[in-house]
Amino acid sequence: MAEHNSINFEQAQALLYQHLQEMAPGESLHGIELINLLRMNIHFIEAIIAQHPRLGELSGPRMGILMRLMAEEDMGNSQGVNPTRLSHYQNVKKNTVSSLISGLEEQGLVERTINPEDKRGFNIRLTRSGRELIAASMPERICFLNQVTAVLTDAEKRQMISLLIKLRGSLIKMRHHPEDCSDTNKNPKGK
Repeated sequence: MAEHNSINFEQAQALLYQHLQEMAPGESLHGIELINLLRMNIHFIEAIIAQHPRLGELSGPRMGILMRLMAEEDMGNSQGVNPTRLSHYQNVKKNTVSSLISGLEEQGLVERTINPEDKRGFNIRLTRSGRELIAASMPERICFLNQVTAVLTDAEKRQMISLLIKLRGSLIKMRHHPEDCSDTNKNPKGK
């Protein structure tokens, strides 16, 4: 059955790329293939973590919020971070970050405090339990993610990290200067 699904997936992918090539004749499909693979791999990683007996209690996005709050605290920010800033850091919508924060708050891992600069708003801070959970779960999480990426050699991991950092830099530039995005069609690479 798994082989049958694999063949159907590969056939569907081939048809998709054929249609894409027809829609954009002469254009390389490397960009869309890379982005689709990145997105697919992230979904697989999140699904694998969710199935893990000890790691599944804290999703990647929730752990990301805790890690961000810990970093802010370690840099001297004892006031916490407002939810809007957290949504920007985590690259999620405000209602998504609100849901994540509520779940973390119910678990006693974060707390809301009045924003000293704007008494109508509030900030989110890491609790002692949140910091303890990070310290207790991170060694196993790191080990697990090393197992997930064990198919790659150390040299391949370093190369992939370097390339993804380079891509992130380009994406950040494009996000802050969208007018530059149209310039990429003047000198396309990777054809």
